[in-house]
Amino acid sequence: MTRIYLMMFMCFAFAKAVSAQSSTADKLLNEVATKYKAYDNVVFTYKGNLKNERAKFDTDIQGEAKLSGNMYNATYNGTTYMYDGSKLYTINREDEQVTITKQVSDGSQMINPSNIMTFYEKGYTREMDIIQNVKGRKIQYVKLTPIKSDSEYKNILLGVDANTKHIYNAIITERSGTIITFTLKSFKPNETLPKNSFIFDASQYDNWDIEEMD
Repeated sequence: MTRIYLMMFMCFAFAKAVSAQSSTADKLLNEVATKYKAYDNVVFTYKGNLKNERAKFDTDIQGEAKLSGNMYNATYNGTTYMYDGSKLYTINREDEQVTITKQVSDGSQMINPSNIMTFYEKGYTREMDIIQNVKGRKIQYVKLTPIKSDSEYKNILLGVDANTKHIYNAIITERSGTIITFTLKSFKPNETLPKNSFIFDASQYDNWDIEEMD
């Protein structure tokens, strides 16, 4: 009987510890989201890596992005992705080609430029993880585990600067075995952006192949 009571106590204590971890993680990420949403826009540069040992690929990535609400203008390894709130313009300068597609929310949890700063708000359980010191910055990691069992993501480690409450990096582990790392090199809020930052102007792409998908 004593052993049963001891096991019950240990289970109860563990459940309380997990609940406290989740509550602390919720509080931190709510602060991160609230701070981001208070900005009119943000401009950031980033670097990262895509790696899958089974598929034998290891690719470095880098780029920059401007975000305002759900609109974005992002560059990824030389290709520009501009989203005006309804249509996505993929601008390939090497091939002088523009592809225009309508974006319809399908309820998926895929991370993209429009939600990179807020994707963690729903669809994940949250748990505090390790703390790292990165060049004098205290980076608190939160482990995110998808609630949906069919998610492409196994888990995500989201690094948050404990002082600024800005996202520092993300380490995304996919069920396919691919590991994606994403680190912000610079982060500037409330920049003065050109009015056409999120507006596609076809006149700038004379003689290009412009294709609009249904």
